[in-house]
Amino acid sequence: MKVLFNVGHPAQVHLFKNLLWNLEKKGHICKITAVEKEVSLNLLDAYGFEYDVVGSSKLTSFSKAIEMLRIEYKLYKIAKSFKPDILVGGVGNVYISHLGKLIGKNSIVFDDTEHSKIEHFLMDPFATVICTPSCYRLDMGKKQIRYHGNHELAYLHPNYFTPDAKVLNELGLKKDDTFIILRFVSWGAIHDVGHTGLTLEDKRNAVKEFEKYGRVLITSEKPLQKEFEQYRINVSPEKMHDLLYYATLLYGESATMASECAVLGTHAIFCDYAGRGYTDEEEKRYGLVYNFYNEESMGKDSLAKALELLNNPFLKKEGRQKREKLLAESIDVTSFMEDIIEKYADME
Repeated sequence: MKVLFNVGHPAQVHLFKNLLWNLEKKGHICKITAVEKEVSLNLLDAYGFEYDVVGSSKLTSFSKAIEMLRIEYKLYKIAKSFKPDILVGGVGNVYISHLGKLIGKNSIVFDDTEHSKIEHFLMDPFATVICTPSCYRLDMGKKQIRYHGNHELAYLHPNYFTPDAKVLNELGLKKDDTFIILRFVSWGAIHDVGHTGLTLEDKRNAVKEFEKYGRVLITSEKPLQKEFEQYRINVSPEKMHDLLYYATLLYGESATMASECAVLGTHAIFCDYAGRGYTDEEEKRYGLVYNFYNEESMGKDSLAKALELLNNPFLKKEGRQKREKLLAESIDVTSFMEDIIEKYADME
């Protein structure tokens, strides 16, 4: 079986890495194509994957549209040479769904982001199968396959991930130290137009208050203001999950990182106007993520909740206990993806 992957986001490197290794162990041939975004290429390099770069992330709607055409043309040329049996992509992968129709092959998209309306408009009619967590808010009809789990389990489940405390040494930290990670996003996606998330004042207030409890570390998609540079995390991106495991709390705007923390048993504050079905579940069912949607009050309300959590001396212990429940109620997502790909590669 020959499988063509397209990776459009750093999180998708993590999502597919164990799947890729498993498929290759079985003798299947996998080809990775990548859209350059943030540290996606760095991660592919760190894990030793070979790949073809087919494009890069753009900021404006016009440039995104032009880049989409360029990417799809490059993918078509690669597909004509590689001759895949099946195509695989992550969240909102328009390119793979279009290419599948163009070359007459099945395409599978693993999606978890409901509010990406433009991507869904362009992708859904053409994808063969769209696999989503069972808590996904939308009903997408017959082509949707739901499963009990989320993307982050594909690489942070104990079957695949063991935390390495060595990353703490790089930052002068110890296992029992209190440290809070702040994560800011770029708000550059098409579905984020008109939204800005936490304000500069919100961020300042959070840093000021969190420093009363422990070390503050910041990771950001966009350039940091000069006043925050001293807090920037300077570790290689493949070590971030080790750091999240040992963190006391995550505070920020990233759904993926909030969910990663939930799977690791670290509590997270997630500030986003739209939210996600999976972070809703991680709050309501497991109490590991706390969601704040109101852009007018999210800064104040989320900070209050964060401070409440930091005042709990048993926070880490409780997080690990909640994690056990989450893991017990979830499937092995990597094995699920493997089965789906093998099934649809054999179907005309």
